[in-house]
Amino acid sequence: MTQRVELATVRDRLAVDEVVTEYAVAVDDGDWETYRGLFTSDGRADYRSAGGIEGDVGKVAAWLAESLRVFPMRQHLIVNRRVRFGVWEQDTGDTARVQADYVKPMGAVAGGGDGSAAPDFVCGGRYAFGMLRTDEGWRLHEVVVREKWRCLPARSAAPVVH
Repeated sequence: MTQRVELATVRDRLAVDEVVTEYAVAVDDGDWETYRGLFTSDGRADYRSAGGIEGDVGKVAAWLAESLRVFPMRQHLIVNRRVRFGVWEQDTGDTARVQADYVKPMGAVAGGGDGSAAPDFVCGGRYAFGMLRTDEGWRLHEVVVREKWRCLPARSAAPVVH
C-alpha cells in the first residue's frame, strides 16, 4: 500500500509541475487560450506586485495579452519549485500549493533591437500557485506574482558577432 501511495504522490507532483511549466510557456508564447485553460473556471491571478492587475483569469489574460505585446521576446525560467499537497482547510487530497522562484528576461524586439541577444528588461521574484485536482486534471485556482526585483541590462557599445 505504501508504494501505491508514494507512486500516486510522484504522479501528482509530475502533473502539478507540468501545469507550472505549461503556464510559463503559455505566457512566453502569448498563447492566451492555453493560459485560460490551465485555470479552474473560477481561477484568479494577481500581478499587482509587478505593476499589473488582479482578477479572474479572463480579465487577467486580456490584460497580459495587451501589456506584453511590447515584449515579443519572453522566456520564463522557473526554479526552486516547492510543492505541498493537501494544505487547504478541509482538504481531501485534491489541493496543492507550489512556491517557485522566477527570472524573466523580455525583449521589445526579438534579439534586443540593436542586433544583440540581450534583453531590454529582466525581472525576478516568486510565484505562489494554488492548484486543485479537477476531472480534467490539476488546474490553477490562483496565481500570485511577488516581483522582488527588476532591471534594465546595460548594453555594450561593441556589436555582438554571431
